[in-house]
This record gives sequence, structure tokens and C-alpha cells, in this order.
Amino acid sequence: MTGLFPRLEALQQTFGSTQRSPAATGATPYQARPELYHAYSIVDDTKDKAKKLSAEATKEFEAASQKAQAKTGKIALYSAQYYAACTFGGLLACGLTHTAITPLDVVKTRRQVDSKLYKGNFQAWGHISRTEGMRGILTGWSPTLLGYSAQGAFKYGFYEYFKKTYSDIAGPEAAYKYKTALYLSASASAEFLADIALCPFESVKVRMQASIPSPYKGTLDGIAQIRAKEGIAGLYKGIYPLWGRQIPYTMMKFASFETIVEMIYDRLPGSKNDYSKSAQTGVSFVGGYLAGILCALVSHPADVMVSKLNANRGPGEAFGAATSRIYKDIGFKGLWNGLPVRIVMIGTLTGLQWMTYDYFKIFLGLPTTGGPAAPPPAKKE
Repeated sequence: MTGLFPRLEALQQTFGSTQRSPAATGATPYQARPELYHAYSIVDDTKDKAKKLSAEATKEFEAASQKAQAKTGKIALYSAQYYAACTFGGLLACGLTHTAITPLDVVKTRRQVDSKLYKGNFQAWGHISRTEGMRGILTGWSPTLLGYSAQGAFKYGFYEYFKKTYSDIAGPEAAYKYKTALYLSASASAEFLADIALCPFESVKVRMQASIPSPYKGTLDGIAQIRAKEGIAGLYKGIYPLWGRQIPYTMMKFASFETIVEMIYDRLPGSKNDYSKSAQTGVSFVGGYLAGILCALVSHPADVMVSKLNANRGPGEAFGAATSRIYKDIGFKGLWNGLPVRIVMIGTLTGLQWMTYDYFKIFLGLPTTGGPAAPPPAKKE
């Protein structure tokens, strides 16, 4: 029967020494041979390297942040310098993120204009890459970068301004009691102005993405051609549906974000200030992503109509007539074309925007957005 079991020497070679005095041999009792566990070793090494890189990146960020704060000085909340910082943070947050998802936007726009063009998103990207190359997948990146940078600057900068202004008008007690209404009104006011800056670039972007091949060489060429054929009005013929899409979108984006972030901190142990800045930006991303899903649902029909109007509205055709004609062609169901890809796109986009915006605020020594609202001052008896 002994032949059925391995010998003691074989067990020792495999699992290590069974000696009880590790100090004498330098071995750990019953220690497994490490060469049998390469996978664990690789994972541990990867974790260690990731931690080191994260620590180094944090040090670099803090060093750069300190230099920036030394140059700008301490920025007082609600000062002109504060609003300028929020404006630039919004420019970065919207311009960079919208440009990064241009491939998603190309497919979404083309499927909205012609739902029969592609069978699915992956099939669409494959077809575009084969027929138009990488340039086709990135169609419209330049008007996207310029337009959404301008829109982000107006949207975030004016949101901070209007939120403070409306709070002062309402007074501390009313501002606290009706804080959601305050978020909604401030964001709607900011987006109204932001869309005026965005509209010409959005017009060029949609026409570039919806036409195969693109009729324009670039943003400036597109603006010049539209102005030559249709005048300034041609650049703004999508302004009403753009307001119809963006104002509800932004109202949902800001109000739901502020509410979700407040709910997250309410359910976490301790207060917001107990958490590190990186943890706070993580909350910003989660809150932004959830808010983005709600934004996509609220604004999608208007988004489809913006794409259709910019691509198919005839010169001189009245807005109401064009809208009625398009709705007869696509019906209620057609207003929801491309919704799944837009949910992914807007959720990711909104999460990254809030995270980018709050990272920039941290960089300048400013507090992150959202969190428990300050209670109203106690009434004097």
C-alpha cells in the first residue's frame, strides 16, 4: 500500500521543509515553492507597480497644484476669479469629453438620420473603418471640440454664477428649502446662453456626420459654406430643437447630480470633508454617470429631431412645417432611434465631465461640487 502514497522526500521538495527551526535553515515551515505560483506573483507585482504609479501621479498632481495655487493665490469663492476658473474648468470638461466620444456620436447621428443605414453599432464602426478609414470614424471632431468647449465654458461658468445670484435673491432659508428649484432655474438659464455659442458648430457637425462623404473640409469651411448658401440663419436653424434638447438635459444633469451626490454623502459614514479629494472625485463620477442616464432619457427625442432638422430641413422651410414633416416620416417610435448607444455615451460623458470639472477645481484649491447643502441659519428668538 505504501506505493500508493508519495514519499516524504517528494512532499518536502514540493511543499517545503517540515523542520521546526526555520531560523537555522532560513525556510518557513510548510512553505510552498514560489515557482509554482507565477500567476500570484505577477498579480502582486502588478498591484505594487500600480500603487507606485498612483502614488507618483498623486505627488506630481499635488506639486503642479501647489505651483498653480502659488501663482493664482487663494481664490475666494464667488469672486470674478472663481467664476473664471469654473468657466475654464467647464471648457475642459465638455470640450475634451465630447471630442473623445466622437466615434460614438458619428454612429448615433447617422442612425438617427437613417435608421436603416446600419444593423448595429459594432457593424457600423466596422463598415465605416473599412470604407472611410479612421478619418471617417472621427468625422466631426473639430466642430465638436470647438462647439462643446464654448458650450461647456458658458454652461458651467454661468451655472455657478446664476446659482449664487438666485440664492442671494431668494435668501438663505428659501434657497435651502427650494434648492432643487434653484438648481433647475440656474442650469436652465446657463444652458440658454450656452446653446447660442454651440449652435453654429452643432450645425456643421451634424451635416458632416450625416453626409457620406462629408461635404466640408473642416469647421471653418463648413461655416463659410452654410453662410454663403443660407446666411447666418442657416447656422441657427436648429436652435429651437437644440434648446428643446439641451435645456431639459442640463436641468436634469445639474439638479440630479447635486441631489445624487448629496444622497451618496448622506449614506456614507462621516461627512464629505472626511474623504480624500480622489474619493470625492470618484463620487462625482458616479453621480455624474447616474445623472447622465436620466439626461439621455429626457432629451433623446429632441436630440433625434436636432439631427433630422440639421440634415433634412430645406432652405426657407418653416420650423413647424419641417418638424411636422419629419415626425410623419419617423413617427413616435422613430424619436427613440439610437437610444441605447446614447445612454452609454451620455452616462459616460456626464460622469467624466463632472470628474474632470471637479479635478480642475481641486487643482486650484477649490471645493468639489455637490454634497450636503448648508442648513439655513437658525432663527433668532
